[in-house]
Amino acid sequence: MRQDGGRPSPGMRPRVLSESGEVIASLTVLLVPREPEETTAFFRFQVERSADPREVYERGLAFLQADYFQDPKSFSEGLVAVLPEESPAAPRLDAAGVCVLEFDQWRQRFRVPCAVRVLSHGDPARAAAVWHNRLFNPLLSDTVHVFLFEPDWAAASADP
Repeated sequence: MRQDGGRPSPGMRPRVLSESGEVIASLTVLLVPREPEETTAFFRFQVERSADPREVYERGLAFLQADYFQDPKSFSEGLVAVLPEESPAAPRLDAAGVCVLEFDQWRQRFRVPCAVRVLSHGDPARAAAVWHNRLFNPLLSDTVHVFLFEPDWAAASADP
């Protein structure tokens, strides 16, 4: 978050593979706090308080660049991703129920098998993902798909 104006690095954008190794998509994934309600309320407030997308972006980025990511224990183990309503990957992920996230950055590759499911509208992690994304795209629709990826860390691998 502190580099490149907060744009997602390649390490935040894993390739999503089917169990057979076919590329389904490349997505930006987010960490979500174990108890996301407070940060979700902050994100929502920032988006709703200003009609200026640049101001929303700058306030959100300042918050995320401060101490938001400093305590790994405050985050859930799952990763979330927001997909547009018309995304061809959404029905494939929903039907599969499993996938492999392949992270690749700085000559390091991680493969993480995951269970995957769509989060419902009342889920706090869904709200956290939507409002987080609205910091960067205030016009994001309520009809997006939000997927939760639950890693199987015991089956994960790294190279090298």
